[in-house]
Amino acid sequence: MASRKEQKEQLRAERERKAQEAASAERRKRMIGFGAAGLLVAVAVIAIVAVVLAGGGSDSGTSHTGESRGAEPTDDFPKASIPKAKPTTLEAAAKAAQCTVKQFPSEGRSHVNGKVKYKTNPPTSGNHFEIPAADGAYNQAPDVEPLVHSLEHGRIIFWFKPGAPAQLQGQMKALFDEDNFHVILAPYSRGLSGQVAASAWTRSIVCPKVNNNTWDALRLFRDRYRDQGPEQVA
Repeated sequence: MASRKEQKEQLRAERERKAQEAASAERRKRMIGFGAAGLLVAVAVIAIVAVVLAGGGSDSGTSHTGESRGAEPTDDFPKASIPKAKPTTLEAAAKAAQCTVKQFPSEGRSHVNGKVKYKTNPPTSGNHFEIPAADGAYNQAPDVEPLVHSLEHGRIIFWFKPGAPAQLQGQMKALFDEDNFHVILAPYSRGLSGQVAASAWTRSIVCPKVNNNTWDALRLFRDRYRDQGPEQVA
């Protein structure tokens, strides 16, 4: 029969063995937890990289929230004023301003990554970049393809020639500032057929010259055709 001292030693050894086993089990549990957490982090990193790469592959200066390629909206325009609106109609104002209002067939609505040759000047429809241009005023010309996507979303685009006189650029910005909801102001980089113009989806108004009636013609074109695109996006 074991002595009392031997029994105590056996009990102590048994307690130490159990403590070591418990400690080992806790370490294994922590390692499993760390491994799972690391796996989750790795999955999250991979997902983020995939999103970044996908966004980068879209070749945009922004995302579908509204970035355009080639330029960004700005308030850096000359200061100028335009005559106040008069009660009239689009047809009467366009005639008085010697502007031409036209409607065209749709040239398509597919998403493309390259340059597109549009049949109208300024463009009124057609294949376009998958990310639309942001609403706002541009003093440098964005790429045209994101702007055409904005037309599909019901935007109105006011156009002026790059290098237009400072007075005219300021007047166009004053027109934009009167009511800029779903409106874009930009120079047309491909050679505008008039001095100023405006586009909606499949429609345009082109003004070879600018006079006091021009502003009412552009205002009324905006009001009639804004948010008339085939894809309404806020």
